[in-house]
Amino acid sequence: MLFFHPMDFLIIIAFGISLWAQFRVKSTFNKWTEVQASSGLTGYQAARQMLDNNGLHDVQIEPVQGRLTDHYDPMNRVVRLSEPVYYESSISAISVACHEVGHAIQHANSYPMLVLRHKMFPLVNLVSGIAPFLLIAGFIFSVSGLIGAGIVFFSLAVIFQLVTLPVEFNASSRARDLMISEGFIRSEEEGGVAKVLNAAALTYVAAALISLLELLKFIMIFASNRE
Repeated sequence: MLFFHPMDFLIIIAFGISLWAQFRVKSTFNKWTEVQASSGLTGYQAARQMLDNNGLHDVQIEPVQGRLTDHYDPMNRVVRLSEPVYYESSISAISVACHEVGHAIQHANSYPMLVLRHKMFPLVNLVSGIAPFLLIAGFIFSVSGLIGAGIVFFSLAVIFQLVTLPVEFNASSRARDLMISEGFIRSEEEGGVAKVLNAAALTYVAAALISLLELLKFIMIFASNRE
């Protein structure tokens, strides 16, 4: 049976970890939003300085609505910062802003894992929407070919998530190093920066874990059906 496989228990646990990770990133962000950075720089100012200091004068920065909606747009070469990050001068604000600049620096330096992620995106965006339908149809009608195709397509989505992990960790590492070297934070503030960035990274780890366990579940069911 598809819906009561033993792997489901592991997936439920991973899903619980994901919910905890989302709660942790929000609570950590809120906690360090209350702590002002000694430099007094807003997220926008820190991001602008870091971009300029790395020769990325043409990369723009735009405010966007919402919380934790920050991202780097490689197509338009724009760092988009949520309003609390863009306008505030907290540890959370400059940590998140500099993390997104880390992605812009990766892009400029052709960081291999980011290049791979960008190349994979169009294909993964297509097959990830098809995979669930192939798997459902394959299991309902017991067509191994559909199940196999669904697993292959789903595998690409899982690989994409795994590739995302080093991209995110590297961006955070770049951000921390540059924030220190450029004087955005003092040594005693490094702990707060690390907590904010690590909490955010945990959400990507949890998402990848869930997808990986789901893939293993489908493979095990497929293998048992063939036997």
